Formats: sequence, C-alpha cells, structure tokens
Amino acid sequence: MKKQKYTIKNANSFELKDIFDCGQCFRWNEQEDESYTGIFKNNVINVKKENNEITFEGICEKDIKETIENYFDLNRNYEEIKERLSKIDENMKTSIEYGQGIRILNQDLWETIISFIISANNNIPRIKGIIERLSEKYGNEIEFNGKKYYTFPTPEQLKNVSVEEYRKLGLGFRDIRLYETTKMILEKQVDLEKMKQNPNTQEVREELLKLSGVGPKVADCILLFSDLKRFEVFPIDVWVRRVMNDLYIKQEDETKVSKKQIEKIAQEKFGNLAGLAQQYLFYWRREA
Repeated sequence: MKKQKYTIKNANSFELKDIFDCGQCFRWNEQEDESYTGIFKNNVINVKKENNEITFEGICEKDIKETIENYFDLNRNYEEIKERLSKIDENMKTSIEYGQGIRILNQDLWETIISFIISANNNIPRIKGIIERLSEKYGNEIEFNGKKYYTFPTPEQLKNVSVEEYRKLGLGFRDIRLYETTKMILEKQVDLEKMKQNPNTQEVREELLKLSGVGPKVADCILLFSDLKRFEVFPIDVWVRRVMNDLYIKQEDETKVSKKQIEKIAQEKFGNLAGLAQQYLFYWRREA
C-alpha cells in the first residue's frame, strides 16, 4: 500500500471537530496542526481543512477518492437534510447551526459493534485507550509518516483470545461480552452480511440484540453509525434524554421520562431523519 492524496474544494457540511467529536467514532485524534488522523479498515488517513479546502492524505488500501467518498458519506446532500430539519422548530435550527459540519460516517459494522460494546458505561478517553490496546495487540501494523498505527482486529484475529487476555487490556466487565460476541459472529449465529442486506430495521435490531453486551441503546448506535446507515433510529443516552425533556417533554424529574415517550416524539417530529436530528441535538447539548 502506498501513500495517496485527495483534495475537495468548496466542501459543505464538513467540519473536522463536528465529525470526529460528536460521539460516533473513537479512532480519530487531533494533531498539533488541528488536522485529525484516523484508522479505519486497512487505511490510515490524515484530514486537514484550510479555508474551504479539505485534504486527505494517507495509506489507503484501495483508491483514496472512492474510499473517502464512501467513508465520509460524501454523496449524500447534508445541506438539503439540514434545511428540512431546520424547518421543524427553532430548537432544531439552533442545534444544526451549532453542529453544522456533522456527517455520519460509514464505519465498518464489525468494528462499530465491538467499539460500542466497549463504550457501555464508559468515558471517551478510556474507550479510546481500550480500542488502541486491542488493535495494537491483535491488529495489523501500518506505518505512516514515521509512526506506527494498528488496524482494528478482525473476528478471525480475535478467535483464540481468552476472557483473561481481554481483561488484561482493561475491559473490565466487558471482557466476557467481547469474547461471547466474537464467538457468535465467527459461528454465524449472527450473520453480519445478511444484516447489511436486510432492509427491515426492526429485524436487524433484533439480530443485534442477540449479541452479548448489546442492549437497545448500543444497538441503535450500531444501526446509525455503522455502514448499516439507518437514519430513522434515535439512540437515547443521558444527554439525549436531558435535551428531549428540556425542549419537548418538560417533566420535572428527567429520570422519569421513558424511552418510549422520547421515541414517540422523535418519530413524530423527525421521521426518517431522527438519527441525524439526534446527533445535532446531542452534540449541541453536550458541547454548548
């Protein structure tokens, strides 16, 4: 694999901080020059934005243009989506103005499953640390600009890893979950390829919920942030419950607000763009 470069001019809806710090991914890190370097599949890419020009440079398994367009969802019109969502109400308009550069990445399904199992009851620095240690120990090494990077290990690369070995990486109670989920996927008890081909989101969610460590919120994150790309789902965590209660439900005790209540409002207000609405609202509330 050789170093490749690709540049986009006059890019709309593309801000590095909004994309990489909105909670959807864990393997992108800001550099001293405010660019970001990340590892996905067998690629290591540095992304830099200057004025309205974005430069992608790195080690790419396939053609860099095709890889970037797919991963960053560049063929989708986010300007049109933002316009539609902004008309819903002032809250939505404000949140979109705050996170106007968000794009939902097309992340590898397997990596997204494991990453969000690791994310359960965890904080971002710790999640990132665990994923890095897991990749360094079991993934493949790629050198880029004199630095070593490691790909996320495949199910086959984790085939013989024991629960104890996961524990040594700092996984805590998630060790058994990683072990069991890897086993289920290797044995095709849950078939990732079939999932990608199934247009029925509820059926795919039910398949995901069979996996060890995947509850409703993790399943919805996987549906939204992986290459399954189901924009109608609305993952609910403490920040989303808070913002939905503050803006729309107005219950005195937010802990009493049910998931069903939130989902009902999300579907009524945002329809098949609920997942994107969730990202704008979540990012705005958490960051602002």
